[in-house]
Amino acid sequence: MTLQLKSKPIETDEEGYLLNPEQWTPELAQVLVKEYEAAGNKPVTETGWELIQYFRDYYDDHMKHPSMHRILAERAKIESKKFADEKSYRDFLYDLFPLGPIPVLCKLAGLPNPADEMET
Repeated sequence: MTLQLKSKPIETDEEGYLLNPEQWTPELAQVLVKEYEAAGNKPVTETGWELIQYFRDYYDDHMKHPSMHRILAERAKIESKKFADEKSYRDFLYDLFPLGPIPVLCKLAGLPNPADEMET
């Protein structure tokens, strides 16, 4: 599949993950989010955009995707005023991204498919 960003082709795999994650930019994220929402998914909220950036930063620092356990341990603390515990934060994440927070956020953040990382 090919996306267009300012007449520049951006190649993705059949699932929509960027073939070249170095091509990701905030502008491209806008395109990815629009496609995600156009497919009938919930709109990406301000929290969703914060999570996209969190995934980018985490991957840059660790060269791997954050696990659900890591997200709950780190992000639930930040969001502790809104959520009673990690389970309620996990439920919130699945409400934002019902298709699975990890794969969706990886895709929107322009990161490789997390399933590929788990298989190695």
